[in-house]
Amino acid sequence: MNIKVLKAPHLTEKSVIQKETFNQVTFLVDRDANKIEIKRVVQDLFKVTVLRVNTVNTRGKKKRMGRFAGRRPDWKKAMVTLKEGDRIEYFEGA
Repeated sequence: MNIKVLKAPHLTEKSVIQKETFNQVTFLVDRDANKIEIKRVVQDLFKVTVLRVNTVNTRGKKKRMGRFAGRRPDWKKAMVTLKEGDRIEYFEGA
């Protein structure tokens, strides 16, 4: 099993609202990971039941610093829907 599938939790206002209302948690994931791998890793790592996994591939933005132009990297996020009653806590004691 590849633990490198999950990179980090993706914390935004929208993801916090989804966590509270729809019991969905959002992760930044490896671009090569598929939904089956993501589901398996989340279930094994956090001991929860995953009902559904939705993924989004996002292109990196173009950025400039003076006359130098560059790009931010492309990335992928996964919205994982958990069974009712299951929870994943990001921070301890927060």
